[in-house]
Amino acid sequence: MIGVVSYLVFFLVIALILGVAVLGLNLQWGFTGLFNAGVAGFMAVGGYATAILIGPSRDAVAGGFELPFVVGLAGGMVAAGAAAAVVGVATLRLREEYLAVATFGIAISIQLVALNWEYLTGGTLGLIGIPNPAAGLADGPLARNVLYLGIVLAAAGLAYAGLGRLVQSPWGRTLKAIREDETAAASLGKNPVRIRLEAFILGSAIMGLAGGLYVGFIGYVSPFDFKPILTFQIWTMLIVGGSANNRGALLGAVLVWAIWTTSGFIISKVVPPDMMAQSGALQAVLIGVVLVAMLLFRPRGLIGEEEHVSRHVRP
Repeated sequence: MIGVVSYLVFFLVIALILGVAVLGLNLQWGFTGLFNAGVAGFMAVGGYATAILIGPSRDAVAGGFELPFVVGLAGGMVAAGAAAAVVGVATLRLREEYLAVATFGIAISIQLVALNWEYLTGGTLGLIGIPNPAAGLADGPLARNVLYLGIVLAAAGLAYAGLGRLVQSPWGRTLKAIREDETAAASLGKNPVRIRLEAFILGSAIMGLAGGLYVGFIGYVSPFDFKPILTFQIWTMLIVGGSANNRGALLGAVLVWAIWTTSGFIISKVVPPDMMAQSGALQAVLIGVVLVAMLLFRPRGLIGEEEHVSRHVRP
């Protein structure tokens, strides 16, 4: 029984961390129409920044400031937002597939930097010994994970509530107007490029928060934690749950992560040991099938956009 509870707590921690990243993507794509194919890159920036700020001192590696965890998370968000500002200025005039290709290339570039800039990132070995904020407050792995689940719930709740207020504000209504008809929004005095940049920065900062939460929980970060498959998973979560709906974003994160972990367990039991190296590809194929099925039979996701989007921008 304790083992089942331990697994469920671990599962929820990871699912909600991914859910925070999905919330950031939902702001960009669901409410603004920005196709960001570099989600993993911004999570990596947030994760590494958090690790550098809160981690212990290391020989021949930058950082080791041993700052409080909350400060590390805030620093990860700022770093991811700053990276998004640089990327956004260069790419947000692009549209649709061009923006997707550009952001995907930037995410790959971030991973290559993490692999090769050993002084900052530890290179292929990564950064170890990152303190878990729950370690000094609870005894035993289960108690620590339950406490960390509370931290993640608080972070996800704040992101959910804050984004909910934002998208219902005049700024949020402007996002939807730009998504639906940029020319009409511009004719009413709005600046689509500036507003898209603001949404891109804020969404990427939330992805950086997810990266920091992940690093704080695992206690380790390496370039291999932020592969392109992570971006694919997060996009699938948003599409399954329903874009332009924050409840759908969190629901999709939990459901898709459940499919991913359950399929991994089943594959490990039925696939011969000499074929285990290919098991990850089978999981990706399964998620791809789920994604195609949702696009064919329920393109708006399990929970679609709640309200009709007005094509007029309120002053």
